[in-house]
Amino acid sequence: MKNISQYTLIITIAIFFTLFYNFSFFTNVINTYPLEGLTIVHFLSVGVLLISLVVFLFTLFSSKYTTKPLLIIALVVSSFTAYFMDTFHVVIDDSMIRNSLQTDINESADLFSLKLVFYVFLLGILPSYFVYKTQIKYKSFKQEIFAKLKVISLSLALILIILFSFSKFYTSFLREHKPLRYHVNPIYWIYSIGNYINKSVNSGPIVVKEIGLDAKIKKDEHHDKVDKTELIIMVVGEAARANRFSLNGYEKETNPLLKKEEIYNFSNMYSCGTSTAESVPCMFSIFDKADYDYKKGISTENIVDVLKHTKDVNILWRDNNSDSKGVALRVDFEDYRTSKTNTKCDDVECRDVGMLVGLDEYIKKHKGEDILIVLHQMGNHGPAYYKRYPKEFEKFTPVCKTNQLEQCTQEEVSNAYDNAILYTDYFLSEVINFLKPYSKSYETAMLYMSDHGESLGENGIYLHGLPYFMAPDEQKHIGSLMWFGDGDIKEDIDLQKLNAYKDKLFSQDNLFHTLLGLFEVETDVYKKEMDILYDAKKSH
Repeated sequence: MKNISQYTLIITIAIFFTLFYNFSFFTNVINTYPLEGLTIVHFLSVGVLLISLVVFLFTLFSSKYTTKPLLIIALVVSSFTAYFMDTFHVVIDDSMIRNSLQTDINESADLFSLKLVFYVFLLGILPSYFVYKTQIKYKSFKQEIFAKLKVISLSLALILIILFSFSKFYTSFLREHKPLRYHVNPIYWIYSIGNYINKSVNSGPIVVKEIGLDAKIKKDEHHDKVDKTELIIMVVGEAARANRFSLNGYEKETNPLLKKEEIYNFSNMYSCGTSTAESVPCMFSIFDKADYDYKKGISTENIVDVLKHTKDVNILWRDNNSDSKGVALRVDFEDYRTSKTNTKCDDVECRDVGMLVGLDEYIKKHKGEDILIVLHQMGNHGPAYYKRYPKEFEKFTPVCKTNQLEQCTQEEVSNAYDNAILYTDYFLSEVINFLKPYSKSYETAMLYMSDHGESLGENGIYLHGLPYFMAPDEQKHIGSLMWFGDGDIKEDIDLQKLNAYKDKLFSQDNLFHTLLGLFEVETDVYKKEMDILYDAKKSH
């Protein structure tokens, strides 16, 4: 490659970024501002503005030792982000970055495709090789500083000229259509990394604030008989949206087994996030959605900690997903994504139902004591929905048999997803069947709540993880239900009243206080108005 200045290289790569990495961004711009009349000029100005912003950003951090490494890193990372934005129409924000970093290699493998290789090779490796082989001609230190200031000044001037020349358009663009900027590549993912670091990095060791230290099990003074202890299983679902449950009126029979049970279904339940990394710690935290953030979550105890403070509740977390996202750090945790622990593994993956094997031994070990068991499902983890269920559950056909969902029809994607819901129906019915024999000696109950929903191609959007304010209902409206064994829990609840709650608006904010209520825990952190079951109890 011939000798060129580092600023010529930066401008060249900035143009390349704008033309080839922003298909998703420009598509969204055109959908928002149809190309006609003056908007064509506005559209062209957006391109020039983007080039100027990229030039400004990389020139700011340019030097003899940083220019090439920064450009190569940006090109490789942007090839991945371009693929996911163009293919699944996701947004690479700080929440998505956290989710990606907490994803294990097995989940990442589900996202691998030839199309991804194509993107990375053409948009990552080839231009990176060009940058690597380019001979940069460096001038004296004084000349380089002058050249840097000149490029920064010119790019900044161009940015300001464009913004002021089309101020009316950009006022609308920046204020009324904020989601558009989330698709800018590489500007937005670079900003998101900074935002992630700011939210995640602490100045010192994490000090976890203890809460609910006063927690104790309420003793029933009105009963002469000895109270039975509680055996409750909490199932954390994965990517199960409410409108794919036949219990909620979906036309396909996806809940044939659960409909035979005495289920109390909550058809209007909403998540506090759109990704596992955000929703799982949020749903178990004392904070509601409006107050929750990552730093608060990792530095404050959660509901399992409060239950542990009673010294009367034994807690076991079994996980067939990536992990507990920090929720189970201080209680017993078992990984069930491996055949070393999960006896129900086939040639595809370890199945959720394997988490039930061996629970009898745990219960026997803690006989006569209160028990909470949390089972974290693999559930409907995408995009390879066809892997999420054994072959015998492939009831709905034809099925999408690839992780490149955009290559399948809407029907094929839906069928694969619905078959996975069908397997969750089976798994939950197995949880209920597991608990039934214990209803003679324990107060038994099962709670099911998905972590978030899922987009299946509606408006071209797939998977989940969009910022909450712009995420479609499919990513936030989640499946949730309860089952109670015969005993005092069931007897103490006005079941007719509870059944009337099926359409009442609830959210994951209610889980913390509902679990406290189920275990009859007295503590200052309990809010009865947030307990789903409180108003349905016959005696408070």
